[in-house]
Amino acid sequence: MDESGTTRLETFSDGVFAIAATVLVLEISVGSHEGAGLGSALLHLWPSYLAYVTSFVTIGIIWMNHHTCVETMARVDKTLLFLNTLLLLTIAFLPFPTRLVAEYLQKHGEQAAVYAYDATLVVMAVIYNIWWRYASTGRRLIAENIPESRVRAISRAFNPGVPAYGLILVVAIFSPLASVELTLALAAFYLPSSAFFER
Repeated sequence: MDESGTTRLETFSDGVFAIAATVLVLEISVGSHEGAGLGSALLHLWPSYLAYVTSFVTIGIIWMNHHTCVETMARVDKTLLFLNTLLLLTIAFLPFPTRLVAEYLQKHGEQAAVYAYDATLVVMAVIYNIWWRYASTGRRLIAENIPESRVRAISRAFNPGVPAYGLILVVAIFSPLASVELTLALAAFYLPSSAFFER
């Protein structure tokens, strides 16, 4: 087993996940609250809280599932590293549309902000699926001691991702707020991901 290869991939990935999750909170700002108390200003930041929690939980889910998937791999190759880099690119980009949602939700421009947010998640889900399918198809990079049932369970868990995020993007046409709420609900559904993958 090429432990150094999978370890380096996971170590670098963990760093990007951590930075992206940390940057999210830096996007929350009270700003000027002249004419209103700080308490009122904090209450009016609820879109920022919603966007932060949604993105943080989503990044957390992706990180946990990424760890679970890498655990099944015996080695990595250049194609997987390239796909992993693309996945991390979308993760690192996520704080930007998160800030758009925080600033524009329930305001003029909210639909464009949520479109950008949902589109980022769709792209992330597509790349994530390709990443796993590449590693698992024909057990290309899967360790010999990993049972096929576990590989199939992980693949089944990935199946709803792209359609679900695509549907959430469509919902944004009618209700940007509902779209963000559904994103949080989807993340909550996947929260016990490690246990889900084992079943």
